[in-house]
Amino acid sequence: MRTLLILALAAAPMAGCATVTRGTTNQVQVQSEPPGAQARTSLNHVCTTPCTLQVPRRAEFSVVFSKPGYQDQTIDVKTQIAGNGAAGFAGNVLVGGVVGMGVDAYTGATLEHVPNPVRAQLAPVARPPEARRERPRRGNRRSRRAAPSS
Repeated sequence: MRTLLILALAAAPMAGCATVTRGTTNQVQVQSEPPGAQARTSLNHVCTTPCTLQVPRRAEFSVVFSKPGYQDQTIDVKTQIAGNGAAGFAGNVLVGGVVGMGVDAYTGATLEHVPNPVRAQLAPVARPPEARRERPRRGNRRSRRAAPSS
């Protein structure tokens, strides 16, 4: 019984900690129109859209979308304080104390990625105009007609 009480008291400071309640990673959805594009992040993730990536909450990164016949597009993904992340961080004031605040700040547990989902609208590559073929000149169309009979 005494051991259980000690464990409960030891775990209490972490109860309000956003690191415990939200985790240190976040799922980011990656989509493109048209689908089937390769998405490569600056964190070295690669997938074919649509896909979902697991990334550290505190990491800001960029996604480069590429697909044959379409122009590449890069979208930057930033972090911002999440509403429920701030609540977990604030819980540290009541329960977790300075240690919990430090852990949350270090792990980025209070953050979320923006935009999420990451959506790219890929534009078709402009094709160079084909060389216009010169049509062979044919004789005057009027001259081909039979002369009117009089």
